[in-house]
Amino acid sequence: MNIATTIEQKLLSAFSPLHLDVVNESHQHNVAPGSESHFKVIIVSKNFEGERLIKRHRAINQVLATELSEHIHALALHTYTEKEWQDYYADNVPLSPACLGGSKR
Repeated sequence: MNIATTIEQKLLSAFSPLHLDVVNESHQHNVAPGSESHFKVIIVSKNFEGERLIKRHRAINQVLATELSEHIHALALHTYTEKEWQDYYADNVPLSPACLGGSKR
């Protein structure tokens, strides 16, 4: 199993996120092709309600302790409550185009 999948599975299990993106950004760094050493995590969870940013990050670091000590060189964390996520991104999500009834033409 690759590191990105391990990260995803552990975070899904620990935080039951409403939204989760695990992005391997290793290709943007001076590492061998196919490396899994630099990641960005975007996670939206009810677990973060009332928690300061540092506590959210510490909780994720604890869940990923093994990966951080053995595999991950850099981990960018973007942690949101459901309300924060909606406030920041609800209006920025592109809408699908309206159906023009292609079969009716």
